[in-house]
Amino acid sequence: MNDNRGLKLVAPRVTPVLDPAFRPAVLANAAYRKAVKASRQGVPVTIALEQADGSVFHFSTEIFPEGQAEAKQNAAYLERFVKFLLWSRGGFRVYFAGPRVFGEELQRYYKETVTGRFDAEIMGERVYEKPFEVVITDKTQLPPPREATKPLGRHLKGCRIGFDLGASAYKIAAVVDGKVVFSEELPWQPSAQTDPQYHFDHIMEGLKRAAAKLPRVDGIGGSAAGVYVNNRVKVASLFRGVPKELFDSRVKDLFLEMKKAWNDIPFEVVNDGEVTALAGSMSMKDNAVLGTALGSSQAGGYVTPNGNITSWLNELAFCPVDYSPHAPVDEWSKDRGCGAQYFSQQAVGRLVAVAGIELDAAMPLPEKLKHVQALMARGDYRAAKIYETIGVYLGYAIAHYAEFYKIKNVLVLGRVTTGEGGSIIINHAKRVLKTEFPALFKKIRLRTPSERDKRHGQAIAAASLPWAATQ
Repeated sequence: MNDNRGLKLVAPRVTPVLDPAFRPAVLANAAYRKAVKASRQGVPVTIALEQADGSVFHFSTEIFPEGQAEAKQNAAYLERFVKFLLWSRGGFRVYFAGPRVFGEELQRYYKETVTGRFDAEIMGERVYEKPFEVVITDKTQLPPPREATKPLGRHLKGCRIGFDLGASAYKIAAVVDGKVVFSEELPWQPSAQTDPQYHFDHIMEGLKRAAAKLPRVDGIGGSAAGVYVNNRVKVASLFRGVPKELFDSRVKDLFLEMKKAWNDIPFEVVNDGEVTALAGSMSMKDNAVLGTALGSSQAGGYVTPNGNITSWLNELAFCPVDYSPHAPVDEWSKDRGCGAQYFSQQAVGRLVAVAGIELDAAMPLPEKLKHVQALMARGDYRAAKIYETIGVYLGYAIAHYAEFYKIKNVLVLGRVTTGEGGSIIINHAKRVLKTEFPALFKKIRLRTPSERDKRHGQAIAAASLPWAATQ
């Protein structure tokens, strides 16, 4: 089967029960590379991504030579490959060292298509605040690789506040020497708000409620979906309702404003996926952790084999995992087959009707999820099919992620994994790995947090982010 851009797709050996059209990215990429190798005519290509801090990441692959019939697959393969690199690593400049004709196709994609322009705007203007560009060059002219990693968190001494900002609720916790002494979940509706004062007031109120349970506050650490650099908001769905001018003038420095309001005590805010991975690493006492949280969207984070975090974005919500031309469209980027539609309450909302569960289409996604969870608690086979489908998605996605990350542990958590449904997701993901990727099945451990960690792990990890004088 081919998609509308020519890339040959492969049917999975384990079919998602509610989505027979699913065509995993990992299988299409493997088939493409196998065909290139079999042709014995593969042309080397090196992609390099450059970030504003000078970090440069190199990736090598091979494509069919120009003029060969199979070369019609090159553009789709390269575009999906680069897209995954951009959202997993990040960069405002893409260097393309390979046949010029295919580099020019990438240039046109990011200038002329809706999905390409979205990625270019987010990476360039929003995240790195530099013009986005694809530079065609020779391999000898590529900037040398340079990757920066740093320790983050694991500071447990003292009186701290941790917070985690979700799409429908946010959690606040007071932590003393690594132990949670108070926690609370507060409802809010941030995405629809046009005035950032709403966000400021709600978060500050939560911080004050936690502070009231502590003798003093030595540091504040938080996690939220989106891209944060030096505590500045670059891209975040929580603020998607805020007009651009207000975003630039108020939201970008919102957490710096809060830090000042708390007398400039140590204050750190990072992507919630990073905190997820950090929480898993701290709990498991192990590294090489890829964390993914299945909540209102999909969050991703990574702890290196050395126990550090990187300057990578790890925005798995935008990373393509399904190459089917029938894959669902992401409402924000308008692209097909990206993680947010497979590993979140959006996936549950998308699959309920297919499973034969009749719900009002206007019902909010969190309510649909609660309904499915209630059915699952009663052993409803229709709800089980939803979780089985998500589990199969996850198994193939993990194999895909393993091409770009060194992974020993995958930590899976989030609202969608609550209850028996979470076990079904994990078991079906393991089934996929055992069936299609036996080497990965032996190498990678799929983990879920303990009940204690589900309640407090994220809060403790978030609270441990800032270094404080008490250390």
